[in-house]
Amino acid sequence: MWTTDQYGAAHEGYVGAVLNDGTEPEPAYLDPGSSANFHETREWWAYSGILNRPQAARGRGACSCGWRGVDEYDIDWDAIDRFTEVFPSTGPREAWHQHMADVDASTVPLPTEMVALLEQLDDQLTRLTDETPLAALKVVAILETLAKQVAPVAALYAENDGLSDEVLGQGLGVSPSDAKSRLLRYRLMR
Repeated sequence: MWTTDQYGAAHEGYVGAVLNDGTEPEPAYLDPGSSANFHETREWWAYSGILNRPQAARGRGACSCGWRGVDEYDIDWDAIDRFTEVFPSTGPREAWHQHMADVDASTVPLPTEMVALLEQLDDQLTRLTDETPLAALKVVAILETLAKQVAPVAALYAENDGLSDEVLGQGLGVSPSDAKSRLLRYRLMR
């Protein structure tokens, strides 16, 4: 699966399976051993035609948010190792990256100065980590303190704006329930 730090589980990308008739198969359940917990997946490799599962004809970019890529890529099961998880085309991943760019573009815009400041902080903190790791850790501690001070107030103000969970989710690039959970987590960050 592909993820970003900013969106995490709200936008986990993968190569989704597409059957011959153009439909997406039901989730495959994987038994990791002798436990009651089963892993659920819709990834292409789980649909190789074994274990009473249908065989995927094509793969496409997919995301845990429900997005599905338009372009589909043929799977030649005779030409690949059936037990590999490496899809034979980079197309689905590139489509997911474009989806993530679209998600990012649809979120609340950051002021240009803030974007520049964050990029500068990233560059300087990376350099400081290489040169003086202890100083970098001190900066991280300061940033954590700053986040604990700002996050609860910003979450409270956002809630007081009376925005719906849908609007909050759109602004943060996550589902409405994830946005609500994030605001609650930020409110409790002291």
